[in-house]
Amino acid sequence: MIVTTASAPEAAYTPLDPREVRSRLETARFLLVDIDLSSESTEDGESPARLLGLETEGLDWFGRAQESVRAEFVGELLGLVVPVVHGERIAHVHALASDRYLVTAHRDPAVMGDHIVGHLRRERPRDSVAALFLMLQEALGTFRRAAVAALLEVEKLEDDMFEERRPEQMYRLAQLRRRSALLHQSLLPWVQAVDETITRRLMTRYFPRDRQRLAREFQQAGRTVLTVIESLQDAARRAFASYSSLVAGEQNGVINRLAIVSVIFLPLSFLTGFFGMNFTFLTDKLETRDEFWLVAVGLQAIVLSGSLYVLHRTRVWRRLRDD
Repeated sequence: MIVTTASAPEAAYTPLDPREVRSRLETARFLLVDIDLSSESTEDGESPARLLGLETEGLDWFGRAQESVRAEFVGELLGLVVPVVHGERIAHVHALASDRYLVTAHRDPAVMGDHIVGHLRRERPRDSVAALFLMLQEALGTFRRAAVAALLEVEKLEDDMFEERRPEQMYRLAQLRRRSALLHQSLLPWVQAVDETITRRLMTRYFPRDRQRLAREFQQAGRTVLTVIESLQDAARRAFASYSSLVAGEQNGVINRLAIVSVIFLPLSFLTGFFGMNFTFLTDKLETRDEFWLVAVGLQAIVLSGSLYVLHRTRVWRRLRDD
């Protein structure tokens, strides 16, 4: 387990011994603590919260692997399990926030990378609560960027379909549709949980005005990101519908061609089958070659002319040409 701290957002995170971090947590007015759990598992070791002296009851989930999204007050601490889009998967960052410090824990070093740390340094929040909302905003930003990138790809695939339809387009659309569902399933429960927790605090008259502003900005941002993800889902459904329409159009063209072939050749097949039967009328009455050719070729020419007339009257030729 690697513990790094920063006393101010513009300062670089520096590794410290957990015991030294524990003493700083007791006295610091504004401290940011980041715990990297990738080097060892906390399932067999001591809990990160207990190791840092945060022995409040109800923090057994902090740092535990495979923990679901969470947003709740544990005494004076706000405990969160924050989903973050990391590449093609959803990672989770655990956070504990008070008026004096913000402690985060994660199992992937890249999750709390340049985006979040750089955002904190640029904005320079004046307290740990402002730093927490900046981190939450950046977590929402990872969902927004992933949703927008997928949305643009869906629209490009839909445009390419009308130029040239390929089977791999359908496969990629299925992947993007699954990604939109994953983003929605990961973000919606967390936004609702945080929204409910924040709303309860907003209803109290002792909640500071600056924090009310941060909370409302976060709530608005959460709804906006959910709207973008829902737009991605709608675009994926529309692209699937477009693909199905293109396939149906091609199938209609094939059916039209088969209908033309059937109208022309089915009557001819009937005539050849009928006169191919060796019954008495044909063998006794059609005695000369001229009679045979007159009946055989004449009837087929009449039937073929009738078939072409039917096709012309029903405008099947024109529809096929337009397709």
